[in-house]
Amino acid sequence: MSVLVRSGLGLLCAVARGAIPSIWRGKYFSSGNEPAENPVTPMLRHLIYKIKSTGPITVAEYMKEVLTNPAKLLGIWFISEWMATGKSTAFQLVELGPGRGTLVGDILRVFTQLGSVLKNCDISVHLVEKTPQGWREVFVDIDPQVSDKLRFVLAPSATPAEAFIQHDETRDHVEVCPDAGVIIEELSERIALTGGAALVADYGHDGTRTDTFRGFCGHKLHDVLIAPGTADLTADVDFSYLRRMAQGKVASVGPIKQHTFLKNMGIDVRLKVLLDKSNEPSVRQQLLQGYDMLMNPKKMGERFNFFALLPHQRLQGGRHQRNARQSKPFASLVAGFSELAWQ
Repeated sequence: MSVLVRSGLGLLCAVARGAIPSIWRGKYFSSGNEPAENPVTPMLRHLIYKIKSTGPITVAEYMKEVLTNPAKLLGIWFISEWMATGKSTAFQLVELGPGRGTLVGDILRVFTQLGSVLKNCDISVHLVEKTPQGWREVFVDIDPQVSDKLRFVLAPSATPAEAFIQHDETRDHVEVCPDAGVIIEELSERIALTGGAALVADYGHDGTRTDTFRGFCGHKLHDVLIAPGTADLTADVDFSYLRRMAQGKVASVGPIKQHTFLKNMGIDVRLKVLLDKSNEPSVRQQLLQGYDMLMNPKKMGERFNFFALLPHQRLQGGRHQRNARQSKPFASLVAGFSELAWQ
């Protein structure tokens, strides 16, 4: 039996909602092709009720609600059990007492998106904008003109997210991710104490970009506030922030573009070996297409970046990188970050 527990409030909590000074109008959050109507999804109804009850929510909270809602978690549970029992080709999903079938429909949609769910760790970001009054965080609120539509607004006063902004920050819009900082701190402490290494590969930049929060649905850009729960939400990694959160406990190298990393790792040699061993035209074509997807700057070659954390003593001659704000970390003799010497 599949059961969804819903918490009901007897009466709506009266919460003081501070005045929001202005509406966030960043064009970067939208695909530019908004639908004529905003589909009222179960997630949208949930968010509207939540905002009415407690006030505007941060973008980070919005992402967590959309990316880790109960239907998605239930879908992951079913897939986990399916994998644990041998991945049988015969799979039946049965809900007793389904009502209108809304829950099972949401779970089925999760199945189609599960590739990204299983591969990615959903870490939410806070959006902060520089204003004449100082840094102000971006929140998600209900559009007063359209009751079933969401909008971006600015917080009326300072919020904790602003503590992550550097005093010499030159950008007008910054995305900060405290969760990622906690992970990097823990990794750095463990590497410094017991050795090892961490390799991070993701979309990202070295503290140069501003507005990267976006949505994808069917491999196309999708407005992040339209039909929440139907699209994947993402934001680029700020590798300068990760380096700063390592706090000099370990050395950091990168980020470098994927095509450079793979070239340094010998992907060209590997491709030649595989092509020489293959006589099948279809296999050779598949190899070349895969290589192009990974290395072409217009595809994945420059979209993904690689970044690593290593013990200081791992670097040549014991040279230490103690400055957490150093823009060009020392990267000698680190595979992928310097060209391999073939002997």
